[in-house]
Amino acid sequence: MAAVNATQVDYWNFLFTDLADPRTNDWFLIKSPLPLLGILAFYLFFVLSWGPKFMKDRKPFKLERTLLVYNFFQVALSVWMVYEGVVIWQYYSWRCQPVDWSRTPKAYREARVVYVYYLAKITELLDTIFFVLRKNDRQVTFLHVYHHTVMPMISWGTSKYYPGGHGTFIGWINSFVHIIMYSYYFLSAFGPQMQKYLWWKKYITNLQMIQFCCAFIHQTQLLYTDCGYPRWSVCFTLPNAVFFYFLFNDFYQKSYKKKQAAAKEKALSADNNNDGCAKDLNKAIGLQQEKQKAL
Repeated sequence: MAAVNATQVDYWNFLFTDLADPRTNDWFLIKSPLPLLGILAFYLFFVLSWGPKFMKDRKPFKLERTLLVYNFFQVALSVWMVYEGVVIWQYYSWRCQPVDWSRTPKAYREARVVYVYYLAKITELLDTIFFVLRKNDRQVTFLHVYHHTVMPMISWGTSKYYPGGHGTFIGWINSFVHIIMYSYYFLSAFGPQMQKYLWWKKYITNLQMIQFCCAFIHQTQLLYTDCGYPRWSVCFTLPNAVFFYFLFNDFYQKSYKKKQAAAKEKALSADNNNDGCAKDLNKAIGLQQEKQKAL
């Protein structure tokens, strides 16, 4: 039994210590996967089970000030990460970039940005919790929950094993999209009076689909270019980019295209009804005129 336990400890240490980047491995919520898995388990339990039951017979929380502060924080954080990405990537190869394993200020700066991005993915779990507390159940979709569950896990693995290099492009472009997205959420939190200025909502989904195409193209370069960055990472990034693209495209079709088609059909039906009423009226007038002539 002792030998089995020793073997298990060896495997654990090998996976979560020996293979990890020693620079980031002792940072908060990095060393062991268990704290993150516990957070995600609580998140899924709350948004899929306990939260909706808790809110069933309660009025929705408004959370206006909370949402303003939260969304402003996300915008500011995303702006900072995009700025850091611009500074870092001006020295990097767009084709293939290895991780800088050194302990120089530049290498630590890159690792820190990757780590903050990971922490940001954890804070974004509040998106769904706010939806539940405000009883916006239609927004708690499979796409939303899947996206918010997978991204912290991927970001944890990146921060722990490869905090930098080629993979940071995904976080950079995603942070740019989040500037737009959380700016929309921030403005919409001011209330209905802002809705007339938020006509660009549907283009956020277009932008999200574009980011997955860019990420797919950028990651594909690892298949035919070797710079030391692990090629096996495409086994996770490429399928996820494709999966996310089709999920967001499906959401876009259901949310906007079908609504536009329904609106056009309704307008056409109204026009047909108006034409029918006009024809009936003309017919009645014609019959009345014929009666008067007969008299």
